[in-house]
Amino acid sequence: MTEARVERRLAAILAADVAGYSRLMGVDEEGTLAALKAYRRELIDPKIAEHRGRVVKTTGDGALVEFASAVDAVRCATEIQRTMAERNAAIPEDRRIEFRIGINVGDIIIDEGDIYGDGVNIATRLETLGNPGAICISDNAYQQIKGKLALDVTNMGEQQLKNIAQPVRVFRVRINENGEAASSVPPLPSKPSIAVLPFTNMSGDPEQEYFADGITEDLITSLSQINWLFVIARNSTFVYKGRAVDVKQVSRELGVRYVLEGSVRRVGNHVRISAQLIDGTTGTHHWAERYDREFTDIFVLQDEITRSVAAAIEPRMLAAEGVRSLSRSPDDLDAWALVARALTHFGRLSRDDTKIAIGILEQATARYPDYALAHSLLSYSLITASHMGWIDEVEALKNSRRHINVAAKLDDNDPWVHIAFGYLAMLERRGEESITAYHRALELNPNSAVAHGQLGRGLTWAGRSDEAIPELELAIRLSPYDPQKPILVGTIALAHYFAGRFVEAIDFATESCKLRPDYWSGRRVLCASLAKAGRVDEARQELATLQKEHRELSLGWMRQHVPIATAELLERYLDGLRAAGLT
Repeated sequence: MTEARVERRLAAILAADVAGYSRLMGVDEEGTLAALKAYRRELIDPKIAEHRGRVVKTTGDGALVEFASAVDAVRCATEIQRTMAERNAAIPEDRRIEFRIGINVGDIIIDEGDIYGDGVNIATRLETLGNPGAICISDNAYQQIKGKLALDVTNMGEQQLKNIAQPVRVFRVRINENGEAASSVPPLPSKPSIAVLPFTNMSGDPEQEYFADGITEDLITSLSQINWLFVIARNSTFVYKGRAVDVKQVSRELGVRYVLEGSVRRVGNHVRISAQLIDGTTGTHHWAERYDREFTDIFVLQDEITRSVAAAIEPRMLAAEGVRSLSRSPDDLDAWALVARALTHFGRLSRDDTKIAIGILEQATARYPDYALAHSLLSYSLITASHMGWIDEVEALKNSRRHINVAAKLDDNDPWVHIAFGYLAMLERRGEESITAYHRALELNPNSAVAHGQLGRGLTWAGRSDEAIPELELAIRLSPYDPQKPILVGTIALAHYFAGRFVEAIDFATESCKLRPDYWSGRRVLCASLAKAGRVDEARQELATLQKEHRELSLGWMRQHVPIATAELLERYLDGLRAAGLT
């Protein structure tokens, strides 16, 4: 018997489906189905016929179409997407029917009218790579349309498609005068947004790809833990891997303001990691850093670089957002812009700026009472101002407690809720509660320099010096130019004092005073440490300098206002000040 011959031919295959079909059906089954049928009847089927296509089959939310020409397939797809974008402009975003389309040219098998083979499989995989309203085509299809259609395309690089053995180079078709299908350009989110591009392996060694990719993935994970930040997922940013990209184009295509890019270069046992933060809407560079390390334990190195970069760019984005908000009218500021403006002032850590920040945050909580971050930051600002002696303590702590309770009810996963609660508990001498709160904040944002610093302060005031110092040092490393650095350095000095290491305490207290001469706590530690080290004359000179500025200072004032957790620990501190001449 002669075996039946399999029919094959070369064809352009178009695969399409409806983005978010299950969600649309869940909202309105009958309405969605009726709208989809209308689109097929009025738009899709006529366009396919116009471009000499054959509908192979349809599913509930998709279609498989065969064309004899890639040019016809792409023309049909672009006209469908343009028309859909125009129709959707008047429809609420959550009710829009938007198609994703994939096109491939390849060998297919025909059996009883249906088609099979990798030529079909690749087309169906391509449709899943696109945003709603987008068209993705294979390199085979691109070569057929190149120079024949007046279209822009973006090279997405080689993609590993599910169940396809070899990677496929993919191109995204851009179909309007702005370089993108109207429905596929996502608007900027209401909060700061960032995409981390795959770090480039500059080593010339393919084995180092895993390290560069690991840095990228860890940064995405780390930044995703910052709840005020909108972070693009890995699957969307890794489509740019291996490509020379325009940051502005990435910003536009992904709908983000900020783009983080970097490179990894390894020579022998030495590795250099470079990174830069760019505003993709303007091209402005906000931050750049280079890290030179010895390549020993890969996971330790990866964690260290991830932590350093994440901690460095968080305050840069906050600062950039604050500057952006300054150009807008106060009446035109949304919740996030108000918070960003407040943080710009609060970050300067001065009496006047902190009061301005408090005023802005009070405005934010009044205008947007359900915005947890505004309440938690207001609480933290009030506590800080109270602790620094800039506003009335009793009223400030009362208001702080009220706002932190509101913030906790609104969003208990906001790290600032727990930072503010920890600070409040610390001032009220509830040491273990404050430490627990700071640990919770670090679970939510492991790279928060503020949380590490406050945990170090809490541990110091609880007498746990050897646990406190690494936290304080890490906070400084994560944010080396932070205005709070004098406070952290002064707290390291106090930790050494409690541990009986008076020489080290003197060194750190001296540095704290140099960094910020008006920081009284640092000079108090210096006085006590000098006295305990037997340098009483120097201690008395420092105390005289301090009392010129802080006229209320006395042993009684210290007992009332310095929230060291236990009486025994506080008296150990006062012993040094007493020896310096404080009464």
